[in-house]
Amino acid sequence: MGEGGEEKSFNFLQILLEGSIAGGTAGVVVETALYPIDTIKTRLQAARGGSRIECKGLYSGLAGNLAGVLPASAIFVGVYEPTKRKLLETLPENLSAVAHFTAGAIGGIAASLVRVPTEVVKQRMQTGQFKSAPDAVRLIVGKEGFKGLYAGYGSFLLRDLPFDAIQFCIYEQLRIGYKLVARRDLNDPENALIGAFSGAITGAITTPLDVMKTRLMVQGQGNQYTGIVSCAQTILREEGPKAFLKGIEPRVLWIGIGGSIFFGVLEKTKSMLAERRKRELRAVKDE
Repeated sequence: MGEGGEEKSFNFLQILLEGSIAGGTAGVVVETALYPIDTIKTRLQAARGGSRIECKGLYSGLAGNLAGVLPASAIFVGVYEPTKRKLLETLPENLSAVAHFTAGAIGGIAASLVRVPTEVVKQRMQTGQFKSAPDAVRLIVGKEGFKGLYAGYGSFLLRDLPFDAIQFCIYEQLRIGYKLVARRDLNDPENALIGAFSGAITGAITTPLDVMKTRLMVQGQGNQYTGIVSCAQTILREEGPKAFLKGIEPRVLWIGIGGSIFFGVLEKTKSMLAERRKRELRAVKDE
């Protein structure tokens, strides 16, 4: 068993539901706490050349973003948890990393249907293009069509699928290794520390992909870039290779702290739901 002691049989719908609740809770907490850092990162990446970065309105678009983050995080973890469990049942124990990596990618694909429109609206608001989420949605669809809400979808998947897969794989593998060494379950601070480390490393690795995703999402009807390859070539030609690392400091800080909060809240919520389930089962048996 890849998790070193988890039950092999499980209730798919129950794990999906509990994962959705835990994921939604963790996603909202992280987004609310760290939104200003994300706004600064987005503005750094969207700025061309030596453009000045505006530091006002750092919470611009938060309310609309939370409306998307909650279902997206719920979908991701809700899909990830049962998929991970099923793969760990199917694959040999020494391939647990493959199970975690694959489950992370599958969860990312499912969540992208909500994540991308949310990200497009959020980043357009963070860069000052719109004042409210409803106006952003109405004007984007009016000017660019429904596909405008999925601007940069390819670059988003190019960034988020490896990000999700790598981050969750690193996190889960570190937890497994730690459990084997410590010979006990991890406590809340330990889960948070491992989450911070996995988030920071993954955030740094995927920064170039994040820069391209941001440029494609915020360009609107300007059509400066026609796709991922065009975006990469234009950035390299006009701004040089250093531009691909724009915003890396706030990104690593944001995702590192975010990983700590997200995985800390996630594991705590999962353990609380599991304990509640055990109490309900004991109550049924005692009747």
